[in-house]
Amino acid sequence: MSNKVIYAIYNDDDILMDAVKKTRAAHHHIEEVFSPFPVHGLDKAMGLAPTRLAICAFLYGCVGISVATAMMNFIMIQDWPQDIGGKPSFSYIENMPAFVPIMFEMTVFFAAHLMVVTFYMRSKLWPFKEAENPDVRTTDDHFLMEVSVNNNEEELVSFLNTTGAVEVKVIEKH
Repeated sequence: MSNKVIYAIYNDDDILMDAVKKTRAAHHHIEEVFSPFPVHGLDKAMGLAPTRLAICAFLYGCVGISVATAMMNFIMIQDWPQDIGGKPSFSYIENMPAFVPIMFEMTVFFAAHLMVVTFYMRSKLWPFKEAENPDVRTTDDHFLMEVSVNNNEEELVSFLNTTGAVEVKVIEKH
C-alpha cells in the first residue's frame, strides 16, 4: 500500500520549530522530522511521548550491581578466599568496602552497554541496514518535516509554503 507524504525542507532550526508548532496547531499529522543535529524542544513540539529508556537504564544498573555482588562473593569469599594484608575473607559484609569501586564500575558497565543494545533495537538500527534518510541535505545543513496527506494536498502544500519552507515536495511513500 502506498500513500502520499509531503517533504517540507527548512534551512533554519528556529523556522523549523515554528513550522512544527503551526502544523500541529492546524491539526496536520507530522510523520517524522529529520535534522542534522538535535533540536532542543522538538520532541515536545511534535507531541511525542516521553521516553522510557531511563527506566531501562535503572533496571540494567540493578542487574549490573547484582552480577558484581554475586561475582565478588563467589570469587573472593567462596571459591578462592585470600588473606590480603592480614585481613582474612570470612564474609562478604566484612570486605564490602573494598568491593564498592567494583560494584560501581559493573553497574555503569551493564547500564551503558545494555542501553546501547536497547537503543539500537528500539530504533531498528541493524548492521548493514540501509539508511532511511529521505534527503541527503538533512545530514549537513537542512531540516525536513514529513507530513502525511489526507486528501488535502493543495491546501497542505500552500500551508507549508507559508511556514517558511524553502522547498515542498509531494512524494509517494511505499
